[in-house]
Amino acid sequence: MTILYASIGFFALAALFGLYLLTFVLKGRETPKAVVFTHGPLAATGLILLIIYISRGGPGPIESLVLFLLAALGGLYMLFRDLNGRQIPKILAIGHGLLAVTGFIFLLVFALNK
Repeated sequence: MTILYASIGFFALAALFGLYLLTFVLKGRETPKAVVFTHGPLAATGLILLIIYISRGGPGPIESLVLFLLAALGGLYMLFRDLNGRQIPKILAIGHGLLAVTGFIFLLVFALNK
């Protein structure tokens, strides 16, 4: 269970950094790269811990995993656009966040019902 709670913690931190980044994207401003390079690894760590938790067997929050993986793909696409100096589409940034938040809610519901 500790791995599950650690995963939740990393995702929560990533969400805070993500909200901050979203404000830059919505304003059409350049994202602070230190925050970009912190947000991704925090979310990736949460994702890896979630995969470890699920791989140990038993019922797992598969829905959360799928949503986080989709969000990660969108995040990688946005990262490459950002690093190439291209503007990040606002709808993509919002969709990325909504996928991640939905996955996070499913993960919290799973953890609280465990």
